[in-house]
Amino acid sequence: MRTPVTIIGAGLGGLLLARVLHVHGIPATVHEAEPSPTARSQGGMLDIHVHNGQLALGAADLMDEFRAIVLEGRQAIRLLDRDGTVLFEKADDGTGQSPEVQRGELRQILLDALPYGTVRWGHKATGVRPLTGGRHEVAFEDGATVVTSLLVGADGAWSRVRPLLSDAAPAYVGRSFVETSLHDADTRHPATAKAVGGGTLVALDPAGNGKWLVAHRERGGTLHAYITLARPQDWFATIDFTDAAAATARIAREYDGWAPELTALITACETAPVLRPLYALPVGHRWDRVPGVTLLGDAAHLATPNGEGAGLAMLDGAELGKALAAHPDDIEAALTAYERELFPRGAAAAAAVAHDPTPQEMIDFFTDQEQAGT
Repeated sequence: MRTPVTIIGAGLGGLLLARVLHVHGIPATVHEAEPSPTARSQGGMLDIHVHNGQLALGAADLMDEFRAIVLEGRQAIRLLDRDGTVLFEKADDGTGQSPEVQRGELRQILLDALPYGTVRWGHKATGVRPLTGGRHEVAFEDGATVVTSLLVGADGAWSRVRPLLSDAAPAYVGRSFVETSLHDADTRHPATAKAVGGGTLVALDPAGNGKWLVAHRERGGTLHAYITLARPQDWFATIDFTDAAAATARIAREYDGWAPELTALITACETAPVLRPLYALPVGHRWDRVPGVTLLGDAAHLATPNGEGAGLAMLDGAELGKALAAHPDDIEAALTAYERELFPRGAAAAAAVAHDPTPQEMIDFFTDQEQAGT
């Protein structure tokens, strides 16, 4: 197949697709709104599971590069009560089933594996319109346009491509993350560093209330935390996140009574707290086949974060790339085959986060994983 593929979005899924296409000799161009690869932070840690992300990296012939950036020991997990009591603990067993890497480093591997010029930076898509014969025209913020016979929306939650296929729109799920970071934690915040342990900490309120603290140990002694609150968007709108001290104090009040080594993830943060409202598409989101266009990742099946999103997007990209390579003379056959597997894959992942688990459900989940060797 020599039809160039136009990909909107240079996230992990879009870049993985471009790389698999390159491996199979299929030209692709990725259009990305950000002006450069370093325009913003790429987020924290990702656990790359053997059943999705690692499969995708294998299809992209990048497993050696991936293994070189794995942070050893970060598969360790601790589940704590709000008072700091350890409810469950699992050391990194070294199996590599779900090794942790920095998102930015993984993205850089994918960028380095693409021919120069594949990604067009500063190309923010503002709209897409259908033409005849399965072609589409993409308009960009700078006034430029491109016409393509094969368009892939890898452009996340607020996809500009999705309306070609579906009227579905992301809906607020009733809770948000507040993202914080502590640096040089072993020296400056030893009690909190000890509570987090060597990998991932999950602390829950046994009373429920939608309160979670999740923290990851990153490279260089950084603790990256996600403070979860089940509150309506109007509640968060009353907090001025441009005033870091006031916002931090307001969020911390919601965790009154929690162990100080845990609340330090809020009160001792050394970066301004960042609000991350959580949205999701309807579970089982799908569409009828439309010639010349498809979606992957969050554009296709946005769900509440559950540790699967990045790997799922990467697997989408790999599977789409392989489908296009397997049907070099029939784009529609390739897209039909891809979507046949995409829909149930996305639905299964979204259904797995239908509610907030209790501490006991979390213990059962981690125990089952341990017994299964994952």
